[in-house]
Amino acid sequence: MVTLAQRLEALRTERGVSRPALSAALGFPKTAMEKFETGRQTPTQDQQRKLADYFGVTLPYLRGESDNPAEGDSWLSGNVPQEEPVRAPAAPAVQRKPRPAAVQEDGAVFGALLKSPSFQALLRSAALEALRSPEGQELLAKAVRRELGRK
Repeated sequence: MVTLAQRLEALRTERGVSRPALSAALGFPKTAMEKFETGRQTPTQDQQRKLADYFGVTLPYLRGESDNPAEGDSWLSGNVPQEEPVRAPAAPAVQRKPRPAAVQEDGAVFGALLKSPSFQALLRSAALEALRSPEGQELLAKAVRRELGRK
């Protein structure tokens, strides 16, 4: 999968434009493109729109969500082309072995994993990283608008 930083660098070099020149042309700070292309900073949604317009590509293509620069559909929007379902051959009947005591229905192993401070920290950092992304910010904004609309 192509990252936003890789896509930006490829588009800029195809155009033969320097980082500072592109930053200046779009009204960004002088070192913005260097930060975007090295992954030290993620462009805001507004900056992403300006970059997509400048290069004449869609936002999903710019973000690396699509390989088609003119196609607006992405897996995030749920606009995935429908295909006929593929039917798997029937699996032969398998005789199941009894579960070990540690993996019984009470979820003891999973419960222990959830209580682990290192797992909680890993889960927390993954969730925060997802929420800090442009897509996560958009989802949060929708949720807030929905909740405010209920009151």
